[in-house]
Amino acid sequence: MIKTGKIAVIGDKDSVIAFKAVGAETFVATNVFEINDTLRELAKGDYAVVFITEQLAEIASDTLNKLKSRPYPVVIPIPSQAGSTGFAMNGLKKDVERAIGADIIFNDKN
Repeated sequence: MIKTGKIAVIGDKDSVIAFKAVGAETFVATNVFEINDTLRELAKGDYAVVFITEQLAEIASDTLNKLKSRPYPVVIPIPSQAGSTGFAMNGLKKDVERAIGADIIFNDKN
């Protein structure tokens, strides 16, 4: 069943401001406690998608891993205004490897 719900964005002030203009609810977080508290609150609400900047996603990776077992909200790391750290792509690679048992994205031979 597809959930219709709100969209949220968590990040630093400069990175989330543009999302407010398109109707997403924005949340500024600067430390691990604010990030984790915000993620937990959004998971309790009727949010379908939560975008989080890669820098904050790395800090809160334990909480993000717990949320992966739930169908909603879908939490998607995105680059911040400062650029990408590679965290989102590495996570996608690991998820694909876990799902199909092979690296089809990068074909690493490690």
